[in-house]
Amino acid sequence: MLNYFKSILTKVSFDARLFEKELRKALKVLIREEVQELKQWCYARFGSQHEAILNRCFVAA
Repeated sequence: MLNYFKSILTKVSFDARLFEKELRKALKVLIREEVQELKQWCYARFGSQHEAILNRCFVAA
């Protein structure tokens, strides 16, 4: 599932609203270890583009 969500987030990264929606969906489905890996990957890949969204979504994760 982790690789699936990475693929989806990459495809929707052009749209901030859609990116946040898919990220929140991923956080509901993934287990804690996968969430931590996704967090690191997201900040490395999209940190400059969607930092506010990442901060908002991962604050509770």
